[in-house]
Amino acid sequence: MSEKKPSIYTLQFALLCLSSLLFSSSFNMMIPELPNYLTSLGGAEHKGLIIALFTLTAGISRPFSGKLTDNWGRVPVMAVGSLVCVICGLLYPILTSVSGFFLLRLIHGFSTGFKPTATSAYVADIIPRERWGEALGMHGLCFSIGGALGPALGSTIVQLADINTMFYSSSFLALLSIVIVLNMKETLPTKQKFNKRMLKISRYDIIDFRAIPSAIVTFLTYVGYGVILTLIPDWSEHLGIQNKGLFFTAYTISSIAIRFFSGKVSDKYGRIKVIAVGIVITAFAIFIVGYQESVNGLLIGASVYGIGTGILSPALNAWTIDLSLPQFRGKAVATVYIALEAGIGLGALFSGYIYHDVITRIPMIMYGSSIIIAMALLYMFYWQAKNKTAK
Repeated sequence: MSEKKPSIYTLQFALLCLSSLLFSSSFNMMIPELPNYLTSLGGAEHKGLIIALFTLTAGISRPFSGKLTDNWGRVPVMAVGSLVCVICGLLYPILTSVSGFFLLRLIHGFSTGFKPTATSAYVADIIPRERWGEALGMHGLCFSIGGALGPALGSTIVQLADINTMFYSSSFLALLSIVIVLNMKETLPTKQKFNKRMLKISRYDIIDFRAIPSAIVTFLTYVGYGVILTLIPDWSEHLGIQNKGLFFTAYTISSIAIRFFSGKVSDKYGRIKVIAVGIVITAFAIFIVGYQESVNGLLIGASVYGIGTGILSPALNAWTIDLSLPQFRGKAVATVYIALEAGIGLGALFSGYIYHDVITRIPMIMYGSSIIIAMALLYMFYWQAKNKTAK
């Protein structure tokens, strides 16, 4: 009779997931409304910068968050990430110029530069190695629930009240996330007291070369997400959808459904096979969004995209941890998140530049991003050929 595995669903893990759900809801609730908000400020031609600036500072902050996670501790780094969201939510209604808005987008990016890095390391600390895929999948599920609730909630608040109320609501959710995090037990065994030297970054602190394969796949697959974040609000409006968060809701519901077992699948059948399947589905989904110019096409594309990313994300996260050494988990996770932010940022920047408020260009941009995602599959075949024992 086989020995029963200990449950991964502890109070510690549940608190971590709840904190991430609130954090995800906090910054995602703004996304559908920011393009119109920027237009109202007089910056319609710069919509590509909404996401690009956010991801720029998120990427820049990753080496710092990785080093701090491995030295200062997981809990304080998670708390700092949520605190940035609290502050920015309070400042958006005050800084109402185009330059002030973009300054806040830069600052706001530090939030996702810090919290997810420390969170992934925390998961790896409290979960047995053979169940990392399952645990990261379930945690990602909670993050995705926040990604679904946030945009729908944000658009609803704007419709019922105004955009400033939405900003304050975002700040409140981030505050709740901090309260939860500060009541969690630190898992870093050799936690050090914070000092200025932790903010000095050498070239050895920036990249964990063991995680480069995962970083390359992440970069290529997340270019499409930058395109979606930038163009879907306008595309939804063009198709006659009043609530611009509907795409993100459909996408996240399907992502949530698949994550109930997708993490376990990568633990059982191997990361490479599962990642390859996720890449194919994700590329096909973005093609559908551009090809089917209808509400039904948009929602079908969103649902398929959710399935693809729901398969891809936990497997990529687990593969990153597999490739890394225990003492450098924070740096490995930070390396992959730098690639993620670079992919999202470049996708947003170039799609915004090509789009330039010409709605008929959106399908072409979707097709292009689909091809870029497919390039990740070619890289996976190349990497596996070089590492024939990899699974």
